Amino acid sequence: MYALTPRCNLPSLRRAPPPCRAATPTTPAISAPPSRADPDELRSTWPQRAWTLAGSAAVLSSLSASASLAADSGSYAEPIAAALAAYSLADLATGVYHWLVDNYGDASTPLVGAQIAAFQGHHRHPTTITRREPCNNLHALARAIAFALPAVEAAVTAAHAPAAAHAFAGTFAACVVLSQQFHSWAHEKRRRLPPGVEALQTAGVLVSRSQHAAHHRQPYSTNYCIVSGMWNGVLDRSRVFEALEMVVFLRTGVRPRSWDETETAWMEETGEATAATAGNDSS
Repeated sequence: MYALTPRCNLPSLRRAPPPCRAATPTTPAISAPPSRADPDELRSTWPQRAWTLAGSAAVLSSLSASASLAADSGSYAEPIAAALAAYSLADLATGVYHWLVDNYGDASTPLVGAQIAAFQGHHRHPTTITRREPCNNLHALARAIAFALPAVEAAVTAAHAPAAAHAFAGTFAACVVLSQQFHSWAHEKRRRLPPGVEALQTAGVLVSRSQHAAHHRQPYSTNYCIVSGMWNGVLDRSRVFEALEMVVFLRTGVRPRSWDETETAWMEETGEATAATAGNDSS
């Protein structure tokens, strides 16, 4: 098993100056911070609405198939248990994905480059997500579900799987798509939350503002899960992501972003620190 090395003691990968030259002080290059989103970029477009509708239709079709099979069998316990399991695993899945895009790759990474850039920009402007219209915020995940879930449902149906299988697939997909909305509410001020959301956050059904605020404090390496946050404590106490980072580093030499000094693009601006960094739930 790999021994976990404290972050501050990891060897630097920067090269020393050539021996024939005297080392001269240099100013570290600072990446240009992402600009604030234009108001038009926060509004939902018709293609975004269409993808969100398509993803929602796929989820509803899956859950309807589960309900129909459960009604025919007269047993609802298994589908409900499967849905609860999917809800829990969706929280874990969002944490793993969030960890990956926060720490590895860049805007040029195939398939997920845009999301990597968006998540890094989110650390600079964390409350921008609260100003996005719903379909603007959800369409990317909904589009993935619109393609993936029907294929899963076709395979499940062909295998004559029980209602529980459809319930698991539909609930998992729904939680993944809605995780961005739960994420948005974790940055929203209390007085602007929809009725009932604060109670769900307090109960641990949805990730809370105070819990997610810890993710927006340096070194941005904890509390990655954004459905309910139920896995955050286990993952952070067990240092699971630190272990995975060490494995990746020893195998590839690639350092996660959280190991290095925080880039300017990851630092919150003063005006936006209240909701995400201070974690003041009384606002």
